[in-house]
Amino acid sequence: KVPRHLFLDAGLDHLAYLDRPLPIGAKQTISQPFTVAMQTHLLGLKRFDKVLEIGTGCGYQTAILAQMGMRVFSIERQKSLFMIAQKNLTALGYHAPLLFYGDGFAGLPKFAPFKGILVTCAAPEVPAKLLEQLAIGGKMVVPLGVESQKMVVIEKRGENEFVTTEHGEYKFVPMLE
Repeated sequence: KVPRHLFLDAGLDHLAYLDRPLPIGAKQTISQPFTVAMQTHLLGLKRFDKVLEIGTGCGYQTAILAQMGMRVFSIERQKSLFMIAQKNLTALGYHAPLLFYGDGFAGLPKFAPFKGILVTCAAPEVPAKLLEQLAIGGKMVVPLGVESQKMVVIEKRGENEFVTTEHGEYKFVPMLE
């Protein structure tokens, strides 16, 4: 239901439904559809759950989460992409996601806790401030690593109790402070 081609430059719209990442500006990419689906699935969220997305990009993953009925808070580090995401989401009628321009490593503590945290860029290590913002029973999905990444799910089972599982190798652009 989310038209991926509308999140891309007009010259790339013919590639929109191929299962591959594509450039969106600011040396960033829109993830391939399989990766978007996998990360969304790994979150295991339900309608009305509150989710923090790190790396809004052009807004495609944000729109997917909103379409599924989640309460979305999203942070983008690149000003040009932040503005593009706002334009894309508004044009398609997605007014509920709250978008923020800022540092994804810091998260959004004043809106925490979150049932899910989805990191859409490669983190060199687990961002500690994000773990603090995860609700007990919640999950963080994050690609960890520098050159290539392992998709990691961190489930918060208690105040200081976490269970981590790995879900394959991926390639993401780096998370920026």
